[in-house]
Amino acid sequence: MKKIYYLGTCSTCIRIIKELGITESNFDMQDIKSQPITAEQIDEMKNLSGSFESLFSRRAMKYKSMGLAQQDLSESDYKRLILEEYTFLKRPVFIVENEIFIGNSKKVVEAVNLKIN
Repeated sequence: MKKIYYLGTCSTCIRIIKELGITESNFDMQDIKSQPITAEQIDEMKNLSGSFESLFSRRAMKYKSMGLAQQDLSESDYKRLILEEYTFLKRPVFIVENEIFIGNSKKVVEAVNLKIN
């Protein structure tokens, strides 16, 4: 299985997708704004990554505006927040076979590139 969860309006996601040569013919692509993540999908990502926290973006604008930085969030909180608000998913998320790659750091993008090419 090759799948990517991304945000179609995110220039960083689009740049990475182009750099890696990802197309709808070689990856199952899900724009998380137009096709919201399901509970089953987030559970699958958590099983591969080890935690919901690893999937959670603290860069999201709502993180500060909702006062989440001052709260002690649990795993169930991270899951609920990601399901309620797509911007809380650290993106892009690549699933290649049974391996997950989360985020847009240079190291992650290089690892995905090695895995798919």
